Amino acid sequence: MSQYRESTTGSLSSLISGAVLGAAGLAWWLFSEAERRQQSRKQRAMLYAPRIQDGSEALETSSPLKKKETSEQLEQRVEQLNAAIADVRKQLEDLGDRN
Repeated sequence: MSQYRESTTGSLSSLISGAVLGAAGLAWWLFSEAERRQQSRKQRAMLYAPRIQDGSEALETSSPLKKKETSEQLEQRVEQLNAAIADVRKQLEDLGDRN
């Protein structure tokens, strides 16, 4: 009868240690999976971030006709900005000459 108790105790301790090791393995796997997903999200965000800043994601979905119109509008805007910069530069030079 004492052999039966010893084998039952041994089986029970094996079962408990197996459950603990299984739980630890599952926790490690879940943690590594969560970390992998987080890294993947960061990489996708970093790939998308520069496109947000320069506005290229808006241009990619446009049709070729819209791209041409947008390009022309952009050129006009750049010309306007350059003219405004030239005006400000001239005003600053005039102020410098007065002093």
